[in-house]
Amino acid sequence: KVKNSAMLYDTYDIKNGDTPESLADQLYNNAQLHWVILLTNNIMDRYYEWPLSDADFERFVNDKYDNADAVHHYEITKSSGKTTQNGPEDYSHKIEVNSTVSGAEAVTNRQYEEREQDKKRKIKLLNRQFLNSLLDEFENLVNR
Repeated sequence: KVKNSAMLYDTYDIKNGDTPESLADQLYNNAQLHWVILLTNNIMDRYYEWPLSDADFERFVNDKYDNADAVHHYEITKSSGKTTQNGPEDYSHKIEVNSTVSGAEAVTNRQYEEREQDKKRKIKLLNRQFLNSLLDEFENLVNR
């Protein structure tokens, strides 16, 4: 119930260098409460579901692709339905197409991976005033 109540959370855009531990330390004054941040965002693997630092991202892209600036895919803006973006990291108004489609724009490997990282950046942070309630409820559930 707590995880689904929007009024208990603030949204946060993860910045370069933020870790679950550093955010828990800033917000809850206890880095060991990093699991609260991971749990409330359904993050099971902090290494693959948390955005990479800039340096780690560069290593990742260069290891994954022979040419990070090569074309990953082509896309166009939809002609019906949602046709505009809602924020800088929203690409739901775009559809992937073949390169031969009129007006198709290339998306590089780097751009594609940046978009994937951006999807991971917006998280929910439990408001500090509800932390003790969550911890009490969690302990009750674990000790049953």
